[in-house]
Amino acid sequence: MKMKSTVLDQSGRPFETALMTEDVAQPGVTSIRSVWQQSVATGLTPEKLARILAAANDGDLAAYLTLAEEMEERDQHYASVLGIRKRAISGVEPIVKAASDSPQDKKIADDVRENIAEHHGFADLVEDLLDSLGKGFSNVQIIWGRDTKRWWIERFKHADARFFTFDRDTGDEIRLLDEREPVHGIPLQPYKWISHRAKLKTGLAFRGGLARLSAFSHLCKSYTVKDWIAFIETYGLPLRLGRYGPEATKDDVKVLFRAVANIGTDAAAVLPKGMDIDFEQIGAGPGNDIFEKFARWADEQTSKGVLGQTMTSDNGSSQAQAEVHNEVRHDISKSDARSVSGTINGDLVKPYVDLHYGPQADYPEIKILIEEAEDLDLVLKHTFSAADRGVKIKQSEVREKLGYSTPDDDDDILVPAAKAKDQAQPKEAESEAKNRSEDVGGFDELDAVQDALGENWDATMGDLIAPVADLLATAESYEDAQSLLAQAYPQMDTRVFVDGLVKSMVQARALGDRADG
Repeated sequence: MKMKSTVLDQSGRPFETALMTEDVAQPGVTSIRSVWQQSVATGLTPEKLARILAAANDGDLAAYLTLAEEMEERDQHYASVLGIRKRAISGVEPIVKAASDSPQDKKIADDVRENIAEHHGFADLVEDLLDSLGKGFSNVQIIWGRDTKRWWIERFKHADARFFTFDRDTGDEIRLLDEREPVHGIPLQPYKWISHRAKLKTGLAFRGGLARLSAFSHLCKSYTVKDWIAFIETYGLPLRLGRYGPEATKDDVKVLFRAVANIGTDAAAVLPKGMDIDFEQIGAGPGNDIFEKFARWADEQTSKGVLGQTMTSDNGSSQAQAEVHNEVRHDISKSDARSVSGTINGDLVKPYVDLHYGPQADYPEIKILIEEAEDLDLVLKHTFSAADRGVKIKQSEVREKLGYSTPDDDDDILVPAAKAKDQAQPKEAESEAKNRSEDVGGFDELDAVQDALGENWDATMGDLIAPVADLLATAESYEDAQSLLAQAYPQMDTRVFVDGLVKSMVQARALGDRADG
């Protein structure tokens, strides 16, 4: 008996739920949906590519979608930049925003977070949906599980893009190819499919894939690489030139020819006496790097189409250039994230909520937020500079920017090295220093020695600086004063000054020895 749902489809009618727990796009050898497809990239020519794209324009997508798949398998650069763009989104942890602050909406949001956003297959779901970047569209089945009380998501299963077509009237509705409708397909069952279309250009979804945009560059590069390999085979090894004298017989010439022919692989040869082999390096001419340049150019066009820039994906770019171009890639990632989040909310979150809580006025949202990369060293530098100038900055905002949490009272706290060294001083040493200070009366005796040294300062320094003062009084210029200082040095009397310092040092040493004892 078929189970009926209290949930309505897009037309407002209850729909059958029996198939929601089954795989409705299962391929098979004899099925209209077959995973075994003949290659179209092998022997690809401009004429063949034109036919593939023209057929896709008329709605016959099989050859184009096969080419898109093979481009990811054969072209390392295309696969790399397309993977970068996909994983820029699939690697981000999603967040769930409740429809409102009401207890019920918060409960629904928690349910969505636990069973969808934190589902073990969510990251793979996002990456499977982003298969639409290359092909223009992507469809993923929701394989539901259920018991008498609730529904849950068993797994997500991506369906091959070649299993689908678009309606002939509008070219907008995606339909599943089936034995019942092998040409026009059948409608996708509500609450069963997550159907994502990459919004890369305005128009029909199957004409907006990056594979279509990059197909010509892929074709040119494949021709160039073949010619490059042939070029290397011709000019990469030196020409082996055998020389024989007039006395050589026909058999000798044959031996020499075999040796010349095989030396490239054998790396050894046996020759009759009097014969030589020379290796002549043939110059390839001024255009010997033309193939490499063209292959790089083709890769650059692919990078522009997929990433929106070339600097961060190719060698030879400066850091400053990469930082400028990275802003464009950030905008593309934000657009991809916004688009795939909208699809997930419409085709997955809404069905899940409807099945468990019934239709809602507003639904929770899953968001994939792409934050622009920041130079944290520069942020910290400006933060410290602003704080030194009296700008008040919340510690919580700085912690949030750096990803640090607020420490609890019993947490071990990192402190500056100088402060840590001070804190590491044993308390016993502090106590000992305090006791020593008390023994010497708070250093009162040392203060007395210092005061005594300064009481007769004028008399002590008088004989020392008097000759200098007398000579400087006669100076007429700065240069004159400098020459007079050299004359004053022998006349300076240091005996009183030295005598006072010696007495003070002896007193201070005596006080120190007493304190240690």
